[in-house]
Amino acid sequence: MWMVKLFCYSLSCANLHCWSEQHLTFYNNMLDINKNIFVSFPASRTASLRSKRLVGGTLAPQVPWQAMVYIAENILDGGYAGGALISDRWVLTAGRNLFVRKNREDIQGQEPVIPKVYLGIIKKAYATPSNEVAVKKVVLHPGFQNQSDWDNDLALIQLKEPVVVNDKVTPIPLPERGQDLANAVRGLGIISGWGWGPLLTPAPFLKHIVVPLANPSECKAEYESLALTPTVDENMICTTATKFEENVCFGDAGGALAVTDSETGDVYAAGILSYDKSCTRYKHAVYMKISSYLPWIHSVMRGDTDTSAAVRFKAMSTMYSWQQ
Repeated sequence: MWMVKLFCYSLSCANLHCWSEQHLTFYNNMLDINKNIFVSFPASRTASLRSKRLVGGTLAPQVPWQAMVYIAENILDGGYAGGALISDRWVLTAGRNLFVRKNREDIQGQEPVIPKVYLGIIKKAYATPSNEVAVKKVVLHPGFQNQSDWDNDLALIQLKEPVVVNDKVTPIPLPERGQDLANAVRGLGIISGWGWGPLLTPAPFLKHIVVPLANPSECKAEYESLALTPTVDENMICTTATKFEENVCFGDAGGALAVTDSETGDVYAAGILSYDKSCTRYKHAVYMKISSYLPWIHSVMRGDTDTSAAVRFKAMSTMYSWQQ
C-alpha cells in the first residue's frame, strides 16, 4: 500500500518506520468512523473489520480472511501477493498471482505455479512452515486473459485440509445474488495487503486502507486511452485513492475488497484486486466483481465438471419425462 508526504516519527528513518502526518490522522479518524459505521450491527458481524492500532506506527489489523500467496522472490512484487479465504478449503485470488511473468503473451501455454499459502499472519516474517497450509490444486478461470492481461483475472486455490477457523483465520462470505454494491456503508470498502510502500519495497507488515468505491465511468475513462491497463467493463469494480493519495500498489493483487451492506449488516467480499499498479501514478484500482463470477466459483467449489453437469441434466430430463 502506497503512502505519501513522508515524515519520521522518530529522529531517524533507519528503522524504515516513516509515515505521513496526514496518514496517521486519517487512520485515527477512520477508527472513529469505523466505530460509527458498525455500531448498529451485531458484534459477531463487525469484529473482523474493526481497525487496530499497531506498534511503531505500522498498521497490522487483524484481517482473518487475508491469505498470503507466495510463488517466488525473483519478481517485481517479491513474489508475495494476496488472497481471500472464502471457505475452510478454498482461497480466491487473482489469476496473475500464479505466474512469475504476468503478461498474456508470456502466460499463454504456461501452467500456473502451485503457490505457498499462509493464513492468520500479519507479518511477512511469520510466513514459516508452521503457518503454511498445504495446497491441493489451483483452478484458473477458463476465460483468464482471453483477450487482454486483465480479463477474468481470478483463480481458486484448494487447500488439502480444512483450516481451523478461529479469530485469526475466518472465511469472508461471498456476495448474495442480487446484493447491491450501492448499499455499501458510506460507499467505502477495505482492502489489505503486503504491497509496496513509500520506500519502493514490499511492506513487511500487513496493511489496510479504507477506500471509496469509484464511479465506473470515471474509472473506465482514466484507463481507456492508456496502454497495458484494464479495459474496465461490467465484470469489474473500481475504488479510488483516499484524499491523502493512499492507494494499492504492487503486491496487493488478490486481496479482497470487503464491504458492509447497510441494509443487512453483512460483511462480504465484493471484489478481488486485479490491477494493483495504481500506486501514486493512477487514481483507480480495478477489481474483479465477484458477483459476476458466482456461478463459476460455486461450480468449482462443488467439484463440478462437464461430465457431472451432463449427468445431472440427463437425470432431471428422465425424471421429467416419467412424470408426463
